Amino acid sequence: MSLSDPDPVFSDRILKFYAQTFTLSPLHMTKEIYTSLAKYLKLYFLSRENHIPTLSTGIDISNPNVICLLKKVRLLNEYQKEAPSFWIRHPEKYMEEIVENTLSLLSVKHDQSHLVSQKNLDPIYFFALVDTKAVWFKKWMHAYYSRTAVLRLLEKKYKSLITTAVQQCFQYFDLCEAMKVNEILSHSKHCGNKQKTFFYSGQELQYIYFIHSLCLLGRLLIYTQGRRLFPIKLKSRKDLVSLTDLLVLFTQLIYYSPSCPKMTSAAHLDNYSPASMVTEVLQILCDQKECAVECLYNNTVIEALLQPIHNLMKETKAAPNCSEAALIHIADILARIASVEEGLTLLLYGENMNSSEEKSPTGAHIIAQFSKKLLDEDISIFSGSEMLPVVKGAFISVCRQIYGTCEGLQVLIPYSLHESIAKAWKKTSLLSERIPTPVKGSDSVSSISQESQNIMAWEENLLDDLLNFAATPKGLLFLQRTGAINECVTFMFNRYAKKLQISRHKKFGYGVLVTQVASTAAGAIALQSSGFINALITELWANLECGRDDVRVTHPRSTPVDPIDRSCQKSFLGLVNLLPYPAVYELVGNQDLPNKAEYSLREVPTCVLDILDRLIILNSEAKIRSLFNYEQSHIFGLRLLSVLCCDLDTLLLLEAQYQVSEMLLNAQEENILETSESHRHFIIDGLSVERNHVLVRINFIGGPMERILPPRVLEKGDDPYPWPMFSSYPLPTCYLSEVTRNADLKQDNDLGKLLLHFKMSDKQTEWIENCRRQFCKMMKAKPDIISGSALLELLEKFVLHLSESPSECYFPSVEYTATDANVKNESLSSVQQLGIKMTVRYGKFLNLLKDSAENDLTLVLKHCERFLKQQQAPIKSSLLCLQGSYAGHDWFVSSLFMIMLGDKEKTLRFLQQFSRLLISAFLWLPRLHISRYLPTDTIESGIHPVYFCSTHYIEMLLKVEVPLVFSAFHMSGFAPSQICLLWITQCFWNYLDWIEICHYIATCVFLGPDYQVYICIAIFKHLQQDILQHTQTQDLQVFLKEEALHGFRVSDYFEYMEILEQNYRPVVLRDMQNVRVQNT
Repeated sequence: MSLSDPDPVFSDRILKFYAQTFTLSPLHMTKEIYTSLAKYLKLYFLSRENHIPTLSTGIDISNPNVICLLKKVRLLNEYQKEAPSFWIRHPEKYMEEIVENTLSLLSVKHDQSHLVSQKNLDPIYFFALVDTKAVWFKKWMHAYYSRTAVLRLLEKKYKSLITTAVQQCFQYFDLCEAMKVNEILSHSKHCGNKQKTFFYSGQELQYIYFIHSLCLLGRLLIYTQGRRLFPIKLKSRKDLVSLTDLLVLFTQLIYYSPSCPKMTSAAHLDNYSPASMVTEVLQILCDQKECAVECLYNNTVIEALLQPIHNLMKETKAAPNCSEAALIHIADILARIASVEEGLTLLLYGENMNSSEEKSPTGAHIIAQFSKKLLDEDISIFSGSEMLPVVKGAFISVCRQIYGTCEGLQVLIPYSLHESIAKAWKKTSLLSERIPTPVKGSDSVSSISQESQNIMAWEENLLDDLLNFAATPKGLLFLQRTGAINECVTFMFNRYAKKLQISRHKKFGYGVLVTQVASTAAGAIALQSSGFINALITELWANLECGRDDVRVTHPRSTPVDPIDRSCQKSFLGLVNLLPYPAVYELVGNQDLPNKAEYSLREVPTCVLDILDRLIILNSEAKIRSLFNYEQSHIFGLRLLSVLCCDLDTLLLLEAQYQVSEMLLNAQEENILETSESHRHFIIDGLSVERNHVLVRINFIGGPMERILPPRVLEKGDDPYPWPMFSSYPLPTCYLSEVTRNADLKQDNDLGKLLLHFKMSDKQTEWIENCRRQFCKMMKAKPDIISGSALLELLEKFVLHLSESPSECYFPSVEYTATDANVKNESLSSVQQLGIKMTVRYGKFLNLLKDSAENDLTLVLKHCERFLKQQQAPIKSSLLCLQGSYAGHDWFVSSLFMIMLGDKEKTLRFLQQFSRLLISAFLWLPRLHISRYLPTDTIESGIHPVYFCSTHYIEMLLKVEVPLVFSAFHMSGFAPSQICLLWITQCFWNYLDWIEICHYIATCVFLGPDYQVYICIAIFKHLQQDILQHTQTQDLQVFLKEEALHGFRVSDYFEYMEILEQNYRPVVLRDMQNVRVQNT
């Protein structure tokens, strides 16, 4: 009774009493107070005696009665928002009563027989006025405790509340379609501008109720039980309204409904325009994976999002008011969809990715076409618009989510987006240079300043878009072709230095991008010129030698207990990522060490050569004295050297230029304690143990079963380090395993059958397929037979027949007539010469080669250089790797020489035949070094097809086949392409035992170059548990580079690789066949 008292003063006091009671009373009383207020309001709205405003009259909030009613509603709403913070501490019944009374009040409906405009306003309108974004519902749905009760009651008793909310959204959409823009603009204008007003018209009330309904439905759809309330039956529609129908409606509201003129997010932080409100709801749905999969990831919703883009490309009117702002909203939703794996798959392939019926282009194609048209300014409707760069940026951002993945890039290749973006960047770059310098006192200063800011922001946006091509191996090739890699890497470094996030939708940092870029010669130069390497080394030196300047020395630094202190771990991994062989060769190739007579204590290293000089090759007292923490810093350097030398080309380069082995042996010699003339003992300390490990690693070649690496830790007991140390050659043989060497097993019937096939004269194609079938059968059943002389004969005869089949020959025949006398006086690089010695040493250990093999292998490599030089294109480049012969050692020829048991003539004859086959491009890396068979821009990039083709597909398949491993790489900031390039370049030397190296080569030769990809995927599958473990310990890249592939056998994964072949060969092999210039 007191609540309905007409006296405004008394009514105010009663409301104050209610408010005080809510604040101060115990819970059981507040529940009663809330219930009484809710029931009173319900009766008030149902009573015919009260003068409740209608839609046609609107609400005058200066009216005393309306003020009083709004205060009561506001008080109820405030308690609704507060209650969830404490009701979990009280009985469930307390919460359920509050929920039921609220839903009962909001479900009140007046007599529907009147016209809509004539009916009294329902309570929901007043709640929407005081809480437009339905914050009360958001808080109630947040916790499972209350959410369960709310959803149960909505389903059983109050589903009408959801039905009317959906109805309101459809009514608003119908209104948008029916009315002209300027008639309806006042809806969003009024709410968006937040002007003071004392009257709300019927249309404005409908709009406020629509916003409330939208927010309520958006929150409801997040939860599984909420989505189960659909489909819903509406009186105004024949068919049931499904989740998809509702999402399509939301999407259409973005581009059909009006928005505030020149709306920007900065200008209106609390924007109530329908497009921004719907976008906000859809953004929340996108961020909930399960919800997004169920609601958004289907063709119908994607088609609705893309509809205005379709129409714009056809130069038709997309919608009554499809503004630039609406397109920006659509692009934002599409970018969020593309940033999630399931959404990306939908955009790339549609729902029926395996169906051949779907002929219409998928979302990715439409987005790429539209973005390209925007970049090329091929759409007249927006020409001259101030918002055009923002629209361009928004849609390229969607493309960036797509081409930043291997599978997405494959789909977008036909559109050459990198060329369009690079063209736009060059144009913008020229504009930014032409901006006049502002003159003091001039009126144009502010306008010029704003213009220059916009141009610079757009230029940076385009550089960021180009940089994201570097996320994949093939994308990096495209980026290098644009000629903008230096600017992109500089841009990346500037963001890195400011500790800015790499990209809005990227979950991890710069690691993968840096690793990809550093895997190429041009990328390494760009990293150095940008200052990235300098910054990394400076940071490392500060942690390793100086300590932080900004820390007061109240307590001394703790003595590090790990070989590499935690403070230096990040810098260590950064250097490991930065220094694969292409980068090492560009950064230190043909350069001498400084080897100064004196080093200042303040002299900080700035480049890779300085790190080698100051931390690794400590061959003088001056270097040792220049280090504050000599032992700790030198151990860091030796650990880095150990990882670098896992790449045999890097090892040979460092050995050739700096005689690393000699330096280490001299250091070990100095570590000897002479107790008497006949007794010499090595002092066992951290450095001597580390040096011993590195010496064994760089002097012995062998797979997991062929060599034994001494541990880096001491054992318990009387003899803490039982491994022999050494300071001169010959090295102790205990580090080589006593495996059965060159076990030439007897040929059995199966091998006899396979060899018999080489003598049969069937049709060429049929004959080749029969041989391949027999090879597969033997690899599965008796793989050990395929070795030694049997393997030699198999490879010889199979390659001979392939080279005689025109359909199997990929490269043209090249006449080669040089003799030993012609090439005898030619010189090989010092890296090649050291590689020959290493090969012969390994071959003799396996009993495959004799002492005289060194001369024969030297001649073979000289012939190969002469033979390949005939097929090279003249090129001028600043890259060191493109100046002259192949920069590394030829590991494939060395492997083949050992397979041929050191027979020079057989090896050369085989290579001439083999060079005609496609597989030679991927197994024999020097084969395509500055080759005339490659496009000119590919040659100039210095990137080998193994990188931009093989490792690209390894990353693409890894994401599908072993997703946990793929994620582990990204979390570790390391790229699978870098380690695979290392494995393939050196033919798995030091990673697999000799017989497995033979099986790798034979499998690729017999079954095709795509098996190179499948073998790497099989290796990652084999290593999955180890990779996940080392991701947790944050040393994945060190583990993959230093550790051999224990337990991996090619034959064990043959059936798995056959499945991969069935699924992926059409795509992988087709791309491998496209590496050559087509008109050659």
